[in-house]
Amino acid sequence: MNNEVSRFPMYKAMMKVPGGLMLLPLIAGSIIGTFAPDALAIGGFTTALFKNSALPLIALLIFATGTQVNMRTGGPILATAGTILLTKTLVPATLIVILGHYVGLDGVLGVSILAMLAAFDNSNGGLWLAYTGQYGDARDRGAYVASAVNDGPFFSLLFLGASGLADIPVVALVAALVPFLLGVLVGNLDVDWRNALKPVPNIVIPFFAFALGTGINLGAVVSGGMTGLVLGLLISPVTGFLVYLGYRFILRRGGKSGIGFAAGTTAGNAIATPAVVAAADPSFAQYVDAATAQVAACVLISSILAPVLASWFLKRAGELKVADDVVVPEDALPDAKV
Repeated sequence: MNNEVSRFPMYKAMMKVPGGLMLLPLIAGSIIGTFAPDALAIGGFTTALFKNSALPLIALLIFATGTQVNMRTGGPILATAGTILLTKTLVPATLIVILGHYVGLDGVLGVSILAMLAAFDNSNGGLWLAYTGQYGDARDRGAYVASAVNDGPFFSLLFLGASGLADIPVVALVAALVPFLLGVLVGNLDVDWRNALKPVPNIVIPFFAFALGTGINLGAVVSGGMTGLVLGLLISPVTGFLVYLGYRFILRRGGKSGIGFAAGTTAGNAIATPAVVAAADPSFAQYVDAATAQVAACVLISSILAPVLASWFLKRAGELKVADDVVVPEDALPDAKV
């Protein structure tokens, strides 16, 4: 038995901050990127890991996420996941690209269309699992698959390309999707690989977050921070309400529909989306710094606000109570991502 105690529990401290596994390394990287930009340019493994690793590690994360999508999921779970995907991803993304055609890529009040898409079209699967693990049932917890599907840059690339707002080659869309599809294939063919890759998010997220941070100037964080806070305050009530409507009128979950507000979040992985989009279409490079800062703020704010709203609506309906089947074997759930 291992009784070793951490002298400085960094990991536990990071996990206490909503999205901390991604936010804190991102901030650390941005400090170095702002005040000592050449410190990590010494070459070798140092530069490879801490400065140039973002895209390869994001690709690994997307592959690992795919392995956690179980194609044997039952009908009620698929119906719940499909409803969340429709109301949290497809509807908001469609509205944002329509807005983009009217106002242009610069967006509104300093929030670019890129930042809006990256913040709105995904959800924090870790928070969803934590909340539905207490107040939801097997259908809600199994609907984590929606977060697995909308996690990453694919939908942002798809909507920008299909709408004509960006020149995204078809090959780039395919390239963004291939790691996920291969992951789905591997995870459904071999449960051992699926289990082996469960820890990948917690391993790679801090490293690619730090690498992304080294390319962010804190001046952009300061200028994007307030707009990011405003954006974060909008995400939970707007997208959470859309999911609430899906729960109430499509799934007909009655008083339990308030759980839908728990999906009104931005995933920590979305912080990487602006950089990935800019890699596919360099014309978006001018928006990356501000969009990354704004999305980072959205991760934190929405992680706090979404469960508050969900609890308020559940309590108002008299349904803020622990579900009967909250005890779920650990190996039945994918690892939560920030």
